[in-house]
Amino acid sequence: MEKLYIICVEDQKEVLNTIADQLSYFENQFTIEECETADEAYDLINTIDQKGDKVAVVVSDHVMPGTTGVDFFVKMKLEDRFAGVKKILLTGQATHTDTINAINKAKIDNYIEKPWTKGELIEKVSKLLTRFIIESGIAYEPYTEVLDKQTLFDLLKVR
Repeated sequence: MEKLYIICVEDQKEVLNTIADQLSYFENQFTIEECETADEAYDLINTIDQKGDKVAVVVSDHVMPGTTGVDFFVKMKLEDRFAGVKKILLTGQATHTDTINAINKAKIDNYIEKPWTKGELIEKVSKLLTRFIIESGIAYEPYTEVLDKQTLFDLLKVR
């Protein structure tokens, strides 16, 4: 069975540790990886893809040195092999234009403003993981413990 990943991208180590700690809720079914830059995350995603595993969700800050979160997501969007990856922009400093670009150009799946709550992050990631699993044709049964039940029901009802 292929490994499924959740990638966290944040240049502030303390914030990155908080995100990863909160997402440890999913660690029995998904591998959680931490990256401090968009370039590091892109390299990791390429490595995961080359191994035949899948990135399910990426949670990225927007304002980082080098490449911004929006530019990182746009770069991912341009590659068909990452089409199914669910993207969450987590930021407190995005401008109105940044937000529009994130939606229109990067096709983000969700936007979370800093500060956020653990419950909010887990809920949004759970819903996106559920969509990823069903849309990818992966058997959902091994993951039901952490999938969003209402989203799962709605998606299965449509099929």
